[in-house]
Amino acid sequence: MAKKMWAGRFEKATDKDVNDYNSSLPFDSRMYEQDIRGSIAHSQMLAKQGIISQQDADDIYKGMISILEDIKTGKLTFDSDAEDIHMFIEEELTNRIGDAGKRLHTGRSRNDQVALDQRLYLVDEAQGILQGIDDLVEVLKDIALDNIYTYMPGYTHLQRAQPITFAHYLSAYIEMFLRDIERIDAATARANFSPLGSGALAGTTYPLDREAVAEDLDMNGVTLNSLDGVADRDFAIEFASAISIFMMHVSRMSEEIILYSSQEFKFYELDDAYSTGSSMMPQKKNPDVAELTRGKTGRVYGDLVSLLVIMKGLPLTYNKDMQEVQESLFDVIDTVKAVLPPFTGMLKTMTIRKDNMEAAALGGFTNATDLADYLVKKGLPFRETHAISGKLVHYCIENNTTLEKLPLEKLKEISEVFEDDVYDAISLKTCVEGRSLIGGPAPETVKAYLESL
Repeated sequence: MAKKMWAGRFEKATDKDVNDYNSSLPFDSRMYEQDIRGSIAHSQMLAKQGIISQQDADDIYKGMISILEDIKTGKLTFDSDAEDIHMFIEEELTNRIGDAGKRLHTGRSRNDQVALDQRLYLVDEAQGILQGIDDLVEVLKDIALDNIYTYMPGYTHLQRAQPITFAHYLSAYIEMFLRDIERIDAATARANFSPLGSGALAGTTYPLDREAVAEDLDMNGVTLNSLDGVADRDFAIEFASAISIFMMHVSRMSEEIILYSSQEFKFYELDDAYSTGSSMMPQKKNPDVAELTRGKTGRVYGDLVSLLVIMKGLPLTYNKDMQEVQESLFDVIDTVKAVLPPFTGMLKTMTIRKDNMEAAALGGFTNATDLADYLVKKGLPFRETHAISGKLVHYCIENNTTLEKLPLEKLKEISEVFEDDVYDAISLKTCVEGRSLIGGPAPETVKAYLESL
């Protein structure tokens, strides 16, 4: 078993079960690039400050680059006896370059080192996630532009309510995802501050240049309290929260994809490449991508709750409980990265059944409100017109017809103010195009919105 870097205080070796229990290498090894980047920046700063020699810093740099290359190519594998990625790399460095490697940790603790690595890893991974969501928005935008005049029913309580367009519907999710991008970007920006120099909890007496290290690592600055620098995991919680909200949005959309691709709706036909079948029922075409996305949302929520519970009762500063933060954070990142490609591909390849959407809008009395508004424009009070429209809807249901198919004579039996222009007033085209306020479903309004993105 490898000798611990901190073994000077102890007379006994760590029990094997404790060593295995304590080790975080199986999951924090993924941060090897960030750990090496941070160590190189730290060692270069130490040399500039005259704390170690430039020769030592150069040797550390060369050793770190060789370790990085060897890990990437598989030439160097992780030692299962190592406590964590930080100890593994430092021990390997010392084996390669000798005493210079032992000087790397000057003015640094694993407490501020691991906090730095986690922040750097989060920032690096966030870029790919943000790009994935941006790609999703672009796909939705393209589909929406092709469906500016595709009418469909809008729903409340999952009951047909008023006519909209499919482009307007997709734009609602575009708005959600744009907010998600802003939230994730803001959380990433707040994470991108260097805690290095906080030491174990109280900083160090060495004349470190913390700002230089942060600048070297392309970070936005340094943390301003050494206790908070090592004890804070808000950045992980906030990032997980932002991802959870994004996952809530894709889960809502997944729910509607599952509904709208069913035989009862037939608004969508999912591509064969993004569907699965049944081992028993040959007719089945299952929306597994949407269903699995809906399920993985709960998994991300669980990670967020785990992070909150882990941190909720910890005294300042570092506690070993915080090692558990890493697995939850990594799982959030892995899950959302796994969701984005198939979810985006499913949307990009699905077929839109425009005729079924329009038929649903026509058959669900979605123009009943416009009928009431028509009568208001004829001078009747809204409460009276609301009752008239309701009576006509009831009549249509009893007689298996729709409002626009009622003869004028029947309409006049209810109210003499009806005229021939009522049919134009309650057409889907008029109902939708008349709602041209900012944020409304009118085709020109939605088109202008999409083109402004």
